[in-house]
Amino acid sequence: MVSTNYAPEHAGIGPYATQIAEHWASSGHDTHVLAGMPHYPAWSVDPAYTGVWRRVEDRNGVTVHRRRHTVPPRQTAARRALFEGTILLHGAVAPPRMSRPDAVLAQMPSLAGGVLAARLAHRWKVPYVPVVQDLMGAAAAQSGIRGGDRAASLAARAESFALRRATLVGVIHETFAAKVEALGVAPERIRLVPNWSHVESPTGDRAATRARLGWAPGQTVVLHSGNMGLKQGLDVLVESARRDPAVRFVLMGDGNQRAHLEELGRGVPNLDFLPPAEDGQFMDVLAAADVLAVTQRASVLDMSVPSKLTSYFAAGRPVLASVAAEGGTAQEVRRSGAGVLVVPEDPEALLKEVRRLADDPAGAGALGEAGPRHVAAHLTREAGLARIDALIEEAMGGLRT
Repeated sequence: MVSTNYAPEHAGIGPYATQIAEHWASSGHDTHVLAGMPHYPAWSVDPAYTGVWRRVEDRNGVTVHRRRHTVPPRQTAARRALFEGTILLHGAVAPPRMSRPDAVLAQMPSLAGGVLAARLAHRWKVPYVPVVQDLMGAAAAQSGIRGGDRAASLAARAESFALRRATLVGVIHETFAAKVEALGVAPERIRLVPNWSHVESPTGDRAATRARLGWAPGQTVVLHSGNMGLKQGLDVLVESARRDPAVRFVLMGDGNQRAHLEELGRGVPNLDFLPPAEDGQFMDVLAAADVLAVTQRASVLDMSVPSKLTSYFAAGRPVLASVAAEGGTAQEVRRSGAGVLVVPEDPEALLKEVRRLADDPAGAGALGEAGPRHVAAHLTREAGLARIDALIEEAMGGLRT
């Protein structure tokens, strides 16, 4: 596997890459991962890896080959290009030392990871299978970062290079299929492999967790968990907190916009910023909230489905999605029956829906109960990993190793 993100990263793509690789290893396969240095979502290298140039690790039976790269604390087109370029360069000049594999799977993004995986598979003459978690070309065009349009053009070329060379292409949501076709992939080579809920169900006492976090028993708490980047458009939650002191808004996680958001929310007493929760406490914190928020900027028509959404469903709380109605997130929320949609970047519309949910405990409870049912029916880890296995086996012509 080639995946820039990998354990100990606990957000975004990292947990999916880790669970796939560890599943292969536990099934008896000699599993190798070419990965970067842990840095997400803080966009800061994990202190345990400071100064590390290259490292080979054994993590739960998986051999992980790490290569150093730049990590931009602030996003610009130039910095992102340097990030991808250093991943590509270091991976190309120092590929993993290992015997010829049976297949190569790539997690995309990153762009560099897709190109590296395509090159390695070509060198080894084995099937190459990228799984599209997101497309950087579209994301760059909608990111709002300086130089985004040029970055989008370059990213689309790299994505086309990586995807057109694939034996099969996996996409995590059907909304990606047309985008992948537009990059030069024949529709008969595209397979749907949805992500799964990679977390356990909450087990802690909800009242005790709220008390530990300082949330009053009768106070409505709206929680956003995950990356705090430009794409998320989290200013809407800060502004919503400013307009209604009775509702507590909590932003839990990290990202390159966190400092900006903290400055924007300075002096708002009902706005909290929390560090990412420990793995053993994460689901209990989600379940302790009253509403779980997922937001995106109004200019973003995002085909991807944020990894946080599967965790939200498993937490059993209603989801409030402030996103474009045509995107992948909105489609998944509607499909689950576990949440409601509001127009993005509209604090009054968001607050209106929060108050409606607070005034209708039965309706909010029904939405919350729908989430775990959706997970059990469609998003189990076993089903997700089986789909990945089937994708690899099909690419290998049904040959079992």
